[in-house]
Amino acid sequence: MKMLFTTMAVALPAATAFAAEPIPADLRETALATFKALPSTTPAVANNPITPEKIALGKALFFDPRVSASGVLSCNSCHNLATGGDDNLETSIGHGWQKGPRNAPTVLNAIFNIAQFWDGRAEDLKAQAKGPVQAGVEMANTPGQVIATLKSMPQYVDWFNAAFTGGADRVTFDNLAKAVEAFEATLVTPAPFDAFLNGDDAAMTSEQKQGLTLFMNKGCSSCHAGMNVGGQDFYQFGLMEKPSADVLPEKDKGRFAVTNTADDSYVFRAAPLRNVALTAPYFHSGKVWDLKQAVAIMGTTQLGEELKEEEVDLLVAFLNSLTGKVPEVVLPILPAETATTPRPASQILGK
Repeated sequence: MKMLFTTMAVALPAATAFAAEPIPADLRETALATFKALPSTTPAVANNPITPEKIALGKALFFDPRVSASGVLSCNSCHNLATGGDDNLETSIGHGWQKGPRNAPTVLNAIFNIAQFWDGRAEDLKAQAKGPVQAGVEMANTPGQVIATLKSMPQYVDWFNAAFTGGADRVTFDNLAKAVEAFEATLVTPAPFDAFLNGDDAAMTSEQKQGLTLFMNKGCSSCHAGMNVGGQDFYQFGLMEKPSADVLPEKDKGRFAVTNTADDSYVFRAAPLRNVALTAPYFHSGKVWDLKQAVAIMGTTQLGEELKEEEVDLLVAFLNSLTGKVPEVVLPILPAETATTPRPASQILGK
């Protein structure tokens, strides 16, 4: 009798153990109906032909803190290319140590998003590049002051003239934005997932393939699809169950502030998931630091389902296959200031 009870005690957990779904033979074909592999070359950009000269200028501007009023903050401050293209903070620190309202999205592969910012208020990277420069909580500068700064340095004038054609004055705020966009278009990170989509069966582990299968079968790919595995449309956060108030702050109504449409309350752009393992903390509030916890929250809030621990592990395994190779970026040597270069300012300019 003792042996019988022992056998039953051992057998019971086995009967309730999690069994991952088998990897379908047509997994790649099924995935290609939902996702796209990253291109092998720099993607074309609407109304902004990309040239080596424009990329080089954009790189200099991306790393130059003198674009900010204080002379302290550059684009790379909040979108650090060494740490996943973001700043790994809940919300970014801006001019005068002000704390921004939302988590900084990664700049890596941002060229493939349908729109920029969590609420999609910028239609492309050109529009996005102009926003932080002028935001009082970020760089706190003005277009006029930025252009005066750049024109005070002859090397920048030469670089603008080499990067753009037409017009007597090529050092403009619009051209600054186009140059930054051209550089950011090169920040593409091919990952094991892309190699798998392109035909390499060995590029992903069996756990990652099981996670991909689960990702599609659970419905995660309904929102996180396309080339960037997200970033293609806008959805309500808390579709099935509203998350806690710290994860979804009541005062931040997302896209509602852009459209003033009631249906857009608490609607945000679906986060692009490439390199997500590198970009903690998560969500627009930046309140969740653990990727497994973030996946579990998405299960309850968006799918209406409490995911099993083993399911979360497989989904995270798949997400790890989206960590790509960041292109090598050599820091530029920036032009030196001159006697006419505006001095750093502690106040918010334009006010």
